[in-house]
Order: sequence, then structure tokens, then C-alpha cells
Amino acid sequence: MGRAEPIGWEAHRRAVRALEDSYAAIPPGETVRLAKKTSNLFRPRDTVHHGLDVSGLGGVIEVDPQGRTAEVQGMCTYEDLVDATLPHGLMPFVVPQLRTITLGGAVTGLGIEATSFRHGLPHESVLELDILTGAGEVLTARPDNEHAELFAAFPNSLGSLGYATRLRIELMPIAAAVATRNLRFDDVDELLAAVGEVMKTGEHDGIAVDVMDGVVFRPGESYLVLGHFTDEPGPTGDYTGQDIYYQSLRAKGADRLSAYDYLWRWDTDWFWCSAAFGAQIPAVRRLWPRQYRRSDVYHRIVRWENRYGVVARIDRWRGRPDRERVVQDVELPLERTGEFLRWFAEAVPMAPLWLCPLRLREREWPLYPMHAGQAYVNVGFWGTVPVEPGRADGDVNRLIEDKVFELGGHKSLYSDAYYDRETFDRLYGGLAYRAAKDRYDPDHRLTDLYDKVVGRR
Repeated sequence: MGRAEPIGWEAHRRAVRALEDSYAAIPPGETVRLAKKTSNLFRPRDTVHHGLDVSGLGGVIEVDPQGRTAEVQGMCTYEDLVDATLPHGLMPFVVPQLRTITLGGAVTGLGIEATSFRHGLPHESVLELDILTGAGEVLTARPDNEHAELFAAFPNSLGSLGYATRLRIELMPIAAAVATRNLRFDDVDELLAAVGEVMKTGEHDGIAVDVMDGVVFRPGESYLVLGHFTDEPGPTGDYTGQDIYYQSLRAKGADRLSAYDYLWRWDTDWFWCSAAFGAQIPAVRRLWPRQYRRSDVYHRIVRWENRYGVVARIDRWRGRPDRERVVQDVELPLERTGEFLRWFAEAVPMAPLWLCPLRLREREWPLYPMHAGQAYVNVGFWGTVPVEPGRADGDVNRLIEDKVFELGGHKSLYSDAYYDRETFDRLYGGLAYRAAKDRYDPDHRLTDLYDKVVGRR
């Protein structure tokens, strides 16, 4: 673990001035975008010639251990944020699985992790935030001030209403280690029943549960991982070397990780997606430098392939069918999740699947209208499937969208989406979005949410 030293307020003010200057330099009428080279999105991004300078907005401003809050810049990665909070025995309420996800990205694009069954989504622990709007103003939004409408509409707006420059977030205590139990289920409905019981009681077999997620390897083999924070001394596992975390669920009934390694347990192998690059082959893994076994490295490889299509050309030369990218996270009501998983096993030849239970903390949010008090399960699946004869690229994703809608769920918008505008507006708070858009980006300098997510199709 490194230690990210807070940058302080003066450095933050300089960074905001540079951001404002870069906005002023963008020619009138030209679309405003971030000048950044990296992204955790799975959608093509246009080349930006005149972009916002966010180069100084990637740090932690300060941590308040007594008040359990942190002031954080919008482009700060969770890796750097955790490095600043863990020395105080604190962590953000929800730490998304991948190191280079930014706090601003997780709030405006939604994020989730194993604490979400208790603490909801990352934006729910934001107390206030400064936002550079499409009109070029930096406004402070809180749930109780004149910009409460912007505060409520910002989550799931994906930068179409503005960009967060500063966020004040709540922090929570975390112990030195996380002890987990890996419970196997042969029937996914039994696993989901256990999830429901934990969400009601906060414990399982008399042991408190601080973190909960799971993996479905096949219809008859799934695992629920229940963990609790502990300061008791003892050995800890390490999944940054030859051992692979998701495979350990099958081999171990219990495990123990340092708090730091637990938070990034999925990052080393991008869940299980590093297999696509050969990084799970023992001989290759020994040669692959440890510092490059990270999700952002794999993401760069994917972007390179998307740009040049080398593997796709080789597959066509070998006579293999084209493949459709199916990279999605969907949220289903707990009581409908089993139905979705059974349908998915029949309709989409892809496994494993990640399960992450969640429940909103208190209020509802207009651009991602889940219901407060309702138990949900996030199902994540990331890979490709062959384009079968008679089908076109995108057809499987459309089937998934239709099924999720039928079951009363939603899907995250970081990847491919195919909704028509009417359906999209109905599912993602179109009326509230347009009201906020007209007020805070009246000249529509920022790309419209639908156009950003779907319209290019």
C-alpha cells in the first residue's frame, strides 16, 4: 500500500482555476469534453482536441479522521483515495472493485461493491460536491441548498450535466483484515434466500456480515462470500501473485485478507477477465510482471484491440464467427434475480457471473429510479459471445435489456445500450434530467445523456 499525501486547498484552488481557464479556451458552440486519455467505460470515445484540463484534479485534498470525512477531487482514483484513508483506519462507504475508477466517475456513473447491501451506492455517501456545469460555472450542490436539483440529478448523468471538481464524502471504520466464509450452493434460489436473510438481519449463523458478494460458476454451483472486519492477528492470503482470487472460492471454505488486499481482490485479474490475455496460465503469469497485473492494463489492451481489431481479423481468417461484446451490470429485484439467472444460463453462453446485493440507504435518485427499501442484486457479466447465424451484433445485448426491463430491473450505462429514446427516458428519469439539463447546461455544451450512451447507434 502506498500513502497518498493530501494535496491541500491551495493546490486544489489552482487546479480549479486551470479547469476554468481551459473551459474559457474552448471555442463557443464546440462541445465540452474532458481532456483525458483513459476511461473505465466500454464505449468508443471521440478524440478530444479542445478539452477540459483536469490534470490537477486527481488528489485527496484532506482527510478528517475525527469527523470521518474526506475532501476529494473529482478525478482522484479510489486507489489513491484508499491510500489516504486506510492509515486512519477508515475507508469510503463503498469502494468499487477496480483501482483506477475515479470518485467523480463512480458518482456520476454509479458504482457498487460488497458493502452495498448495507451502504448503497457511492453517491449516497456524498455530503456535497462542486460541479463545473455546462454553462462554465462551478457550483456547490447539496441536498438542502438552491442546487438540490443538480445534486439529485448528478448520479447517473455520466458527465452530461457537469463534472465534479470536489466531493465531500463520509468515511467508515475498517479493521486491519477481512475474514470471509465462502459458502457453496447447488441451488441459486437457496443462495438468494441466504442473501435476503443477511439483508434483513445483518448476520449469518450468528456472525455479523460487513461485506457480501457472490459468484455463479454454473447453474448448479454458486458461492456466497460473507465477510466481517477483524483486528484479530492471523495469516492473510495474497492474490496479487500466482493465486487467483475467484478460483479460491472453489478451493477454500474460509479466507482472510488484509483490508487493503480485500478491497482490491478483484482488480489483479479484472475479476476473471484476465484469462482472455493468458494471464491465468501459470507459465505466462510467472513472466507477466506483477505491477502490470491490473485492470487498467487489461483495459488498455482492450482499447488497443477495439481500435485495430487484430484478434478479430485473425478469427475471421480462421473461419471463426464474429463475436458480440456482452459487458453489462444489471440490477434486479432480489425476488426476480433467480428467474433472471435461470434465463441467462439458457440464453447467453457466458460464465462466471458476479452477484452483489444492494439496497439504497435512504432516498431515491431520479436518473436511476430504484426503490428505497427494496432489496436488489447486481449481476455482472463481462465477455463476448459468438454472433450466431441469423443474428446481428447487438442482438444478445438487446435480449438482455428486454429481460431486465420485464423483471423490473435496470442496467448500468457504462457499456453498450440499445434503447430507443422513449424507453430510455422512461427508465432513466427523462423528465428530471431535461429539467436539470435546461437549467445547468442551457446551451447544451455537454453531450446529451442519451446521445452519449445510445444515440451514436
